Amino acid sequence: MIVDLAAESGGNCELTEAGETAVVNGVKVVGPRNLASEMHAPASQLYAKNLENLLGLLISEEGERQVDFEDDIVAAACITDGGEIRNERAAK
Repeated sequence: MIVDLAAESGGNCELTEAGETAVVNGVKVVGPRNLASEMHAPASQLYAKNLENLLGLLISEEGERQVDFEDDIVAAACITDGGEIRNERAAK
């Protein structure tokens, strides 16, 4: 598969047709006209899912705070806890 990000301005691949998707010799060639304008919804959904997953590590099913500093993700995401600096990079 080839996704030619420069399709709108002529492309980087001879097989690219702006705004078209074609299969040439078994290779799918995608030539989006303005890929960035199509990415706002998926990017927002991905960010929201990341936040949901992070909160799932910090809050129990009952809605209680559960912070496990043995979890690498939690340890990296938390800067302070109970007035103590927990993140080594922030402490520096």
